[in-house]
Amino acid sequence: MPPVKTVVPEQAAAIYGAYRDCLAARSVGNKTFDSGARCFLARFPEPQAWADLPLEQRLAGTRPQLQPLLNFLMLHRHLRPGYDYLLERKFTAIVREAAASPLGGDLTRFLAGAEALGYSERARAGMASQIAVRMLIQTGRSLAELAGADFDAFGQAISGREERLGRELGHYHGALYASRAVVYHLGAPAEPVPKRCTLGRWSWERHLDGVTDQVRKPMTAYLERLQGTLARSSVQGNASELAHFGRFLARHDPGLASLALLGRQQHIEPYLNEVAAAVNHRTGTPIAASTAKARILTVGSFLDAVTEWGWPEAPPRRLIFPRDAPKLPHPLPRYLPPDQERALLAALENSPDRLRADALLLLRATGMRIGELTMLELDCVHEVPGQGAWLKVPLGKLLTERMVPIDDETVQIIDRITEHRSPGRPLRHPRTGKLTDFLLTHQGRRVSAECIRDELHRAAAEAGLDNVVPHMLRHTYATALVNAGCSLQALMALLGHVSAAMSLRYGRLFDATVRDEYQRALTLAKAKLGPVLPAGPTQLPIADITGGNWRDAPLIKSRLAGGYCLRAAAQGPCAYANICEHCPNFRSEATFLPVLQLQRADTDALAADAAARGWGEEAARHRRLLDRLDHLINQADAS
Repeated sequence: MPPVKTVVPEQAAAIYGAYRDCLAARSVGNKTFDSGARCFLARFPEPQAWADLPLEQRLAGTRPQLQPLLNFLMLHRHLRPGYDYLLERKFTAIVREAAASPLGGDLTRFLAGAEALGYSERARAGMASQIAVRMLIQTGRSLAELAGADFDAFGQAISGREERLGRELGHYHGALYASRAVVYHLGAPAEPVPKRCTLGRWSWERHLDGVTDQVRKPMTAYLERLQGTLARSSVQGNASELAHFGRFLARHDPGLASLALLGRQQHIEPYLNEVAAAVNHRTGTPIAASTAKARILTVGSFLDAVTEWGWPEAPPRRLIFPRDAPKLPHPLPRYLPPDQERALLAALENSPDRLRADALLLLRATGMRIGELTMLELDCVHEVPGQGAWLKVPLGKLLTERMVPIDDETVQIIDRITEHRSPGRPLRHPRTGKLTDFLLTHQGRRVSAECIRDELHRAAAEAGLDNVVPHMLRHTYATALVNAGCSLQALMALLGHVSAAMSLRYGRLFDATVRDEYQRALTLAKAKLGPVLPAGPTQLPIADITGGNWRDAPLIKSRLAGGYCLRAAAQGPCAYANICEHCPNFRSEATFLPVLQLQRADTDALAADAAARGWGEEAARHRRLLDRLDHLINQADAS
């Protein structure tokens, strides 16, 4: 007797019929698929009720004969099983099945949008299976309706699975981050967000781990107060430096009841000694003077502020003074010498990553900071009649805008960047919140400073250079201007400096006035002091090419260093070059008498040699020099 088939409830009959039609259209299916579907629908006439089961039961009930039915229910919007379940399932085949489902059109648009933004075929397929399909199933909405809250919910589910597994799922976070940009540029309201930053999400209490409650409370209140006037990154820097002091107090005086009980000798001076002996926890080398100064002055600013504000935790008097911090060195700006710059620019010109390489070439051509570079807008070039092209540099480190003149080559670099940037909708400006068309965009997002640094490191390695950072291109730009005679006022305007002291650093590199004064003083010193006699007789290198007989070299007429010259530089080239003893400006004294006597002996030998060879004029010239040397010797004897 054949087994009795499970009866499908009436309210699920339509779903059962559609499922069978779907299997028939795909030419798949067997008795187990049919019996599994009947049993499931008999138990859950409303399939969504199955999603209320605990995750363990949902996973245990996903037998092979039920998977086709569950895939059908999810793709045809009959079941939203929860992100926890969706993250546990592998959907290697569901993307292919989705082509004939209500989700097929959205998936096709998603893949096309990812391709337009420059993602590879493998990346597009991964994003579609890992993120797009799962979100379309769980939200029950179309691609254009996905909002930021939907992506946030998926991100929380990924973090929850990380906690269950005890390991990170970076590939899911990366795919979610990229998919959000794709969906945004397809018209959805879900805007791209910066890459997740653990430090950015931490509370100020988390920064102060290891600090006692009595000290942590006023420090936290102080950091919250700084948020009104400083950028979050600056507040994070303050939190990091205060944490060092807080943890020192927890070790040094764990029973400290209030900051009001701090003492100079008891607490501050031991802390200064600890900072002086501190080492980098990664390298084991002493911390930089700038780091030590920040650790000290940040604590001083904190204690001074709470005193000025009248907080009850304020110390009764000032405890930290500016002289407690080490003095910082003032090195010259690090620029690239011409040969290294040529090698680096050649590596950038040959780079396969044209967008990031051209961004670095633009950085060198304009002297911008890297933060200003990443904030450039698409309409940053302005043509001024009669004045050429100008680049509008946006608000940067010092919150000032400026216009920088650029040449045709720089305009061509910007044109290349425009060709390689990714298209799409305007992005939210991180500072103002306004929608902005940025110049440097890749895969639907702004190109980050980290990506540009990575490209610079790659190009520098190819050029055989070490320790090259983006700011060195700014220093190289400024150094080239200084060498070309750029004025201090123009340099300040081009670099966006707000004080002359910042620009004067470049003037210290190659100061033309210093060079001119050096040359003038050196000429005057030589004229007054004369050359210094060597310890022994100078050996002439002519012996190397004459076999040792200097008389065989007729162009060597006399030795020098027999005196000194009174000729001024303004008199121009000297007509007595190499025959100084004939010149009326040549003077000698008693200290040069031995040299003059040697010169006379050499000249007498040259005269005799010229006479023996029949060189009458040459012999006469040597005899005239002998007369001049006799005169100089008599003067030297008289002195």
